[in-house]
Amino acid sequence: MQICSAREIAAFVQDGDTIVIGGCGWGLATPEALLEAIEQRFLSTGHPKNLFVINSLSIGDGDKRGLNRFSHKGMLRGIISSHFALTPSLQKLISQDKLEAYCLPAGVIQQLIREIGAGRPGLLTRTGLGTFVDPRHGGGKCSKSCKHDLVELLHLHGQEYLRYRPFKIDLALICGSAADTKGNLSLDEEAVTLDSLSLAMAAHNSGGHCFAQVRNIVESGSLPARSVAIPGVFLDALVETPSQTIAYDTPYSPALSGAIKPSHRRVQNEPSEVARKVIARRAAEELIENAAVNIGFGVPSGVRFTEQRKKLAEQIWLSCEHGHHNGQFLGDTLYGAAQGSEALLSSLDQFDFYNGGGLDIAFLGMSEVDRHGNVNLSKIGGKIVGPGSFIDISQNARKLVFCGLLTGVDTRVEYRKDKLKITRNGTHTKFVEQTDHITFNAINARSNGQEVLYVTERAVFQLGPNGLVLTEVAPGIKPKRDVLAHMGFACKVDVQRKMPEHIFNAL
Repeated sequence: MQICSAREIAAFVQDGDTIVIGGCGWGLATPEALLEAIEQRFLSTGHPKNLFVINSLSIGDGDKRGLNRFSHKGMLRGIISSHFALTPSLQKLISQDKLEAYCLPAGVIQQLIREIGAGRPGLLTRTGLGTFVDPRHGGGKCSKSCKHDLVELLHLHGQEYLRYRPFKIDLALICGSAADTKGNLSLDEEAVTLDSLSLAMAAHNSGGHCFAQVRNIVESGSLPARSVAIPGVFLDALVETPSQTIAYDTPYSPALSGAIKPSHRRVQNEPSEVARKVIARRAAEELIENAAVNIGFGVPSGVRFTEQRKKLAEQIWLSCEHGHHNGQFLGDTLYGAAQGSEALLSSLDQFDFYNGGGLDIAFLGMSEVDRHGNVNLSKIGGKIVGPGSFIDISQNARKLVFCGLLTGVDTRVEYRKDKLKITRNGTHTKFVEQTDHITFNAINARSNGQEVLYVTERAVFQLGPNGLVLTEVAPGIKPKRDVLAHMGFACKVDVQRKMPEHIFNAL
């Protein structure tokens, strides 16, 4: 096994290469030293140029690291990813139509790369049907310069499917904890496993190369077989980086890697804003014992800290797409990591669990909702953000609870004298006639038999046979004045009860 420097690996990259990159979020399991070396070579020599990169869960810090390193003029010709919120420099290039940008569900990207590694003719799935990645709604193309049709519609035995087409991979760049001198690689000290094995296999079986950045290189045979996540046969070279962190600006932690369970947990409380507390508490009323649950980030994340969630903590099974089961899921720059997990799967296996219908209930965000019940979370204000894992989760969970403020983030409410009072309506109309993007398709949800709720700080809606139905309002809220007047469409009103009074206690 070759042991190289990051600069030597960067020199190996050729103009026009297609590169799959491991890692996610704020540097979790990310080969950042390799990405930095490739960037520095380009800035010095103008090469490698015209690269095409693929990463499933997005990597960045909102500034210069991660995939942001590929945003220099001429360096990148195209990208496939599920999310662009952490890569504003790439968002800018996409808006200026300066690269081919394709946005696909995170799980779909990972599963497609596995199919490439297995030599199969792409990924056949129902995930993405009716959304913006369906070829009838754009095929995931996010810029006018897109030249390729990555997705096609197929009919098999009377059912619609999407086929995501395979492509050749020249290089895979991955990150591990340690590797021996034969290239056998361990992920034992990483906070996540992700899809590193499938990336390495796909590159190798495509006739390409796989390079791994590791914290330590050890003698051959010193790693227990059970600790080897990727056999050395899949790798071509190693780069030892002793300064490698577990995430950006976060040194290695045995609590984050799962090596130990901390004696105390980080203090995580309910959201401080009254409106977000109300949403989280009302949404949490939908939790039931023995349910397999996924809770998204943003507004729905407050569900984790409600009394109802704590009450059922031992009776529900909480998981996230990054592979963790139970434990304390972290947020902000450590989103995707957890402490005290009971199990840690690869994200690829987790997506298989989700896609197969393993989730009983999912709590997800909503940026826009239209009269039909469609949800947009992927294109906001004309800017592509991407769905991340939203499509993989929302299309396959048995029950969905979308969480969000009725009129935007600047909404302010107070609870006084047993009544909710709107002190300021937000400036953004979230309930619109038609969404800019379809990230969740309500028609498909009805045909799949999914139960769907939309929880706001002042009202609850259900997905009915013909679209949204207003079913609950908070105490003191008048449906016409406080709800319908702030929506871009008329919806059916069937208010049979108030939102439970106990959720307004001690606000």
